Amino acid sequence: MSNKRNRGKQSSDDEWFSEKWQAVFKEAVDDLCFLFTRGYGEPSALQLVGNRYRLNKRQRNAVMRMSCSEAEKEKRAASSCQPKELKGQIVEIDGFNLLILLESTLSGAYVFKGRDGLYRDISSVHGSYKRVLKTEEAILLVGQVFKKLEVQSVRWYLDQPVSNSGRLKTRLMELSRENDFNWEVELVFNPDKVLAESKEIVVSSDGWILNETARWFNMGAYLLENWIDDVHSIEV
Repeated sequence: MSNKRNRGKQSSDDEWFSEKWQAVFKEAVDDLCFLFTRGYGEPSALQLVGNRYRLNKRQRNAVMRMSCSEAEKEKRAASSCQPKELKGQIVEIDGFNLLILLESTLSGAYVFKGRDGLYRDISSVHGSYKRVLKTEEAILLVGQVFKKLEVQSVRWYLDQPVSNSGRLKTRLMELSRENDFNWEVELVFNPDKVLAESKEIVVSSDGWILNETARWFNMGAYLLENWIDDVHSIEV
């Protein structure tokens, strides 16, 4: 697993996510949120909005990640936990979801704050995960901050079908032992289902999981807004 790379940013992103696009993105997100609230399906609504504003694929992905229906926004707000509520609790993490967001942020890629308050990236592992230059820094940051929040223990869930998930599990457990993080790491076929049904506090930015789970913590926003300098974020 080579780590001689960064995560997420493409050479044209500075152009496609420049300041001149901000007003366009705001209107596009307004429209897409309205359509989602009215019950439109994701593919058809995104195509309609993307075509109207002449957005390319990466811009459409960003707009989609910033959008949700009013009902989803309210549901997620009602079930979210504050940092102080994590003390003494078990936290369960959507592993690749959180790690790739942090790797992207630390690598200088653009990340996008949704109307639901969650940050999302537009990277993808495409069935194979490869460590990058910022992987270890991201993992250690998660461990150190959860320690400060005094969580009881952390359970990472990784997608078993994703190539190299076993190697990542090994490294997570090594760092847990070296830093006294009190972690467990499980490889499961479908982490989304496991987390959606969890009775513990869940960490994910996946909309479907957040709509289903009983309690969740916005770890991505907490880290990006309090612990990482120079975040290239877009919020509309």
